[in-house]
Amino acid sequence: MTMSVLVVDDQPMARERLVSLLKAEPDVAATITAASGSEAVTRIREGSPDLVFLDLQMPELDGFGVIEAIGVDRMPPTVFVTAYDEYAVRAFEVQALDYLLKPFGRPRFQAALQRARRHLERERSGQMAERLAALLRTARPTTAPADRLMVKAGGRVAFVDLDQVLWAEAEGNYVRIHTADAAYLLRETMTTALHKLGERKFFRIHRSRLVNTTEIKEIRIAGGGDYHVVLFNGTRLGLSRLYREALQGRLSASV
Repeated sequence: MTMSVLVVDDQPMARERLVSLLKAEPDVAATITAASGSEAVTRIREGSPDLVFLDLQMPELDGFGVIEAIGVDRMPPTVFVTAYDEYAVRAFEVQALDYLLKPFGRPRFQAALQRARRHLERERSGQMAERLAALLRTARPTTAPADRLMVKAGGRVAFVDLDQVLWAEAEGNYVRIHTADAAYLLRETMTTALHKLGERKFFRIHRSRLVNTTEIKEIRIAGGGDYHVVLFNGTRLGLSRLYREALQGRLSASV
């Protein structure tokens, strides 16, 4: 996996040091720089970097202003860089991956970069899973799902009406489906479970979570750029920003 990185800092020496550290990393394919907040906004909109190292204290438009201009949902994964630790709490409120306090050494920088790598791998695997699922949907015959699922429950075989399933989540090599008063395990992948439950009614809101769209009461902002799907029975489920716009589009189309 390679990545492009944007370094934003109004101090030339600080920019040059970060660029030097990044160039020593074999998976950093491109390093872009910005000397101001407004320039950073332009670079992000035009270049869509995979990762941003963002200075918080800059004249005119600071790091938080950059995020507000781009939008939390559209902001690339971000590592904040600053000389003042008083900004740490607010930094993580806007979903910073990590926080580098100046002056920092190579080990601390590499720890932050490794954390960013893990995040990007998770995000990209989620995107790949969605692309593969879309490929399977177009490649296989369009057969309607059965009305009921056959599941194993306590040494017996049970049949669950699809209309009773509220949501489902991955659990190891299984998928756990939830009804209003019980939960059952299916030995299936998420993609197969989605096909069996029916893609007209069920929708992926996370790479490991499906929901019955007819049971969704609302989408609620949870704080820090996170969202929850709230069901009519009060259940709250985390909504990945990767799927939020697609879910809103599905719900709007069904109104």
